[in-house]
Amino acid sequence: MNVSDTSPSATSPARHPRGRALEAASAAAVIAILGAWASPARAIDEIQVYNAAIVAPGQFAIQQHYNYVGIGQKDPPFPGGFPSNHSLNGTPEFAYGLTDWWEVGLYLPFAVQDDRFLSDTFKVRTLFVTPQADKRTFFYGVNFEFGLTSPPFSQSRFEVEVRPIFGYRKDGWEFIVNPIVDASFGRFGTLDFAPAARVARLLDHDVALGLEYYADFGEIGNFGKLADQQHTLFAVTDFKLGEFDIDLGIGYGLTRASDRLVAKTIISYAFPPPDGSADEYGPIAPVNPMSHTALHGFQP
Repeated sequence: MNVSDTSPSATSPARHPRGRALEAASAAAVIAILGAWASPARAIDEIQVYNAAIVAPGQFAIQQHYNYVGIGQKDPPFPGGFPSNHSLNGTPEFAYGLTDWWEVGLYLPFAVQDDRFLSDTFKVRTLFVTPQADKRTFFYGVNFEFGLTSPPFSQSRFEVEVRPIFGYRKDGWEFIVNPIVDASFGRFGTLDFAPAARVARLLDHDVALGLEYYADFGEIGNFGKLADQQHTLFAVTDFKLGEFDIDLGIGYGLTRASDRLVAKTIISYAFPPPDGSADEYGPIAPVNPMSHTALHGFQP
């Protein structure tokens, strides 16, 4: 609809006040609908709190993410988008360690719904962390991600994610927070705040139970009402199965804009690293940006 077609021209006869009120209400409704359609789609191809763990230098790893929305949104987020209800979302993720503090990765996200396979093109990332984060009390890092998206998933063609990582681990407990900022570009581009957090009890070196929280508050500086925000709480467990790392979780949406019931699975495998790659860089070793002297006091 062209809203300007309903506007009175300078030569139009005067309208009744009630008619003008109806026109104003109609225009406001159209604007509200368009505003809702402008909200970006957020396919849940990756439900994970980053803990600053990376593979060894020269080592390859692969993760397979699967997330099934048992009870989700039944209306598309925008024209041409797909509703999340009864959708299977996944991502094969490939990672490679460049140094003991730098890892790069590639994602190939997809979704399956109503016998349709939908590709969300690809994402690339670069992750900087404190070395040997699993052995530290306080650990931190930052992940930068660039994505090329497809129309069923987003109205923006390009997206960028900045994910800081802050974590504390002691006496069998760990707390991690990822205050994520998502940016999309183009006509419908936004800058969203979508934090994630985790608290877990480490029952053994390879077994943990915990809670994870994922949210999307919406556009920074223009957060919507609580009911229109996405807030989901997951009960999770992590363990090893032979050479594979397994992450299982079941999530419950806390607001009407959230998917009500979501199950997630992450299966990870790291190929053996090449001999000597973990500590041999030679005279041109890159400098670790995570080792600034101002942060040395936090390292155990």
